[in-house]
Amino acid sequence: MIKQILRKLPRKSQKSDLLDSAGNDSDNHASNSDDGVQCTNFGNKISSRLRVVKRVSSAVFPASIMAGVEAVEPNLSFNNVSNPQKPNLFISKLNLCCEACNSSDPDKGTAEQDLKRRTLIELVDFVSSGSAKFNEAAIAAMCKMCAINLFRVFPPKYRSNTASGEADDEEPMFDPAWSSLQLVYDLFLQFISYSSLDAKVAKKYIDQPFILRLLDLFESEDPRERDCLKTILHRIYGKFTVHRPFVRKAVSNIIYTFVFETERHNGIAELLEIFGSIISGFAVPLKEEHKMFLCRVLIPLHKPKSLGVYHQQLTYCVVQFIDKDPKLANSVITGLLKYWPVTNSQKELMFISESEEILEMISMTEFQKIMVPLFRRIACCLNSFHYQVAERAHMLWNNEHILNLIKHNRQVIFPLIFPALERNSRNHWHQTVLNLTKNTRKMLSEIDDELTLACECKLEEENSQSNEASEKRKLTWERLELAAGFEPAAANLVPPLKPATCSVAC
Repeated sequence: MIKQILRKLPRKSQKSDLLDSAGNDSDNHASNSDDGVQCTNFGNKISSRLRVVKRVSSAVFPASIMAGVEAVEPNLSFNNVSNPQKPNLFISKLNLCCEACNSSDPDKGTAEQDLKRRTLIELVDFVSSGSAKFNEAAIAAMCKMCAINLFRVFPPKYRSNTASGEADDEEPMFDPAWSSLQLVYDLFLQFISYSSLDAKVAKKYIDQPFILRLLDLFESEDPRERDCLKTILHRIYGKFTVHRPFVRKAVSNIIYTFVFETERHNGIAELLEIFGSIISGFAVPLKEEHKMFLCRVLIPLHKPKSLGVYHQQLTYCVVQFIDKDPKLANSVITGLLKYWPVTNSQKELMFISESEEILEMISMTEFQKIMVPLFRRIACCLNSFHYQVAERAHMLWNNEHILNLIKHNRQVIFPLIFPALERNSRNHWHQTVLNLTKNTRKMLSEIDDELTLACECKLEEENSQSNEASEKRKLTWERLELAAGFEPAAANLVPPLKPATCSVAC
């Protein structure tokens, strides 16, 4: 009877027996504990059961199939493993490069550095071969390795600013760890440039905080590192379209801090070089956001003393904007006049050169809006006692397009320029400037001799009026001095007042 009852009861499978036997102790212990311990022990129970399942499955499935879900020894070569194992070997090698070298033991540290260097070289060769396949785990491991090796805090800068603010004469500083950093940058660049990289998956890890830390690296004083960052950031901007507005905003914030607060940053030239290619790809008509970037970011960049470090890249960006929308030339010239240097002759030379490039692209309508304030400033440059500034301002007349603009608006421009040329011919100390002034006056006469003579007559009349006013002021001062000189003599004719004494007391 008892046997018949036992036969009717359901029997457990072998697999459930293994699971029950593996978690029996943890179940008993969890029943006598509080809630927090129950959760912990429940996790331990699950993990122990999974280990049992793994042992059972490894006994059932062939080893070649299970190799895809197990870690691969990182010291193996990619040529010595099968294609299904290569993604896991790639991740293992990336994890090996995340480990910091032991600095306490020099011999051991050198060996670890050599191993890390060889591993990085192997990873670069593997990615550049084009046979790599990047799943989400590989993308996460790559971003983690780059973050650990690249993202760092730079030491404070002890270089003092020069009088002119230029950094061209300073020797560049090179990072002693560049040999390792270069391999990481090469690997990351190959990874970003990979054609089969899934941008939708990669943007989970190359996110906004990652890009901000990448932008912080532009503060590096090593020009080689900034050059690598320039290429990488441009590739990120091209591949991850969702991050483009954020990149523009982040770079704008860096430039705001540089212009209005610190005036110190090593990577402004590289950032502007990136934006030069970005601006050239803007669609026409330009968005209002892009025009604001020109007015609020690029034009104020003419203010800092260190303009010479990045002026070439800045001019290229400005010219690209005007090429897209010629009406922006008016805003740019107005901004240049606002930030025009007064005491820095080297910056003044840059401003004149940039003004010439803009005038080559400007339309007649836009030129007429700004020609009066512009040529007033150019007249001041013609009279500059710094001969290079005066010489550069005279060279504007050698530009055919600018000369054509002057010819069509000579009724306004000649009266602004002629007095400066006359002062140069009388007072300037440099012979080259005197010769250029003579040639410019001759050119004006050839363009319109009657207008030139009229300007000359008007100038003589103004000079005579000025001389008459000067004579009147001189006579007025002489009368005042004469009156002041006769005042004591006239005072002797008046009887002096008796001094106030203490007669009341007497």
